[in-house]
Amino acid sequence: MIPLSWYLLFAAALFCIGLFGVLSRKNAIAILMGIELMLNSVNVNLLAFWRYLTPNFVAGQVFTVIVFAVAASEVAVGLALIISIYRRRSTIVAEDINLLKF
Repeated sequence: MIPLSWYLLFAAALFCIGLFGVLSRKNAIAILMGIELMLNSVNVNLLAFWRYLTPNFVAGQVFTVIVFAVAASEVAVGLALIISIYRRRSTIVAEDINLLKF
């Protein structure tokens, strides 16, 4: 059986890779991909704690499905916004997007 600490280290590494992707990229799609990696690390944590603490209940699996639903809706809304911005500005570089300025 794999120890809980290995799952937590894997999730922490995945979260750090996602955070690095969000903070270092200029492309809006790459930023969304970093956010998805961070949400997947949360799913790994939820399932690891569910498996080791309360395997008889389905609470960990339910929370994971909720995080998947939130991630899917975030991607749908994010891509719709990026497509809209690209049509308006012809760029998806995060620094060039200043739609809220007058």
